[in-house]
Amino acid sequence: MKRSSSVIALIALVMSATAAVAGERTVTFAVDNMACASCPYIAKKSMAAVRGVANVTVSFEAKTATVTFDDVQTTPEAIAAASSNAGYPAHLKQGS
Repeated sequence: MKRSSSVIALIALVMSATAAVAGERTVTFAVDNMACASCPYIAKKSMAAVRGVANVTVSFEAKTATVTFDDVQTTPEAIAAASSNAGYPAHLKQGS
């Protein structure tokens, strides 16, 4: 009985530590090849389709995309790859 209590306590500790490390993160990408009005829509849809992405805002004028995501479910590299695969190479901006 004491052993099962210890196991339950250990599981609870690990779960709370994992939750403390996980978090929402926001980064900004420079996005290349956006030349027309539909380009930001396509770049946004490709980034938003990545599991863990919560929000994407694309600026045609600034040629950027600001993405909020769960850093346990995805990475900036995966988000950039999704945009790049759609024809809009994305690169993390300095300081993101």
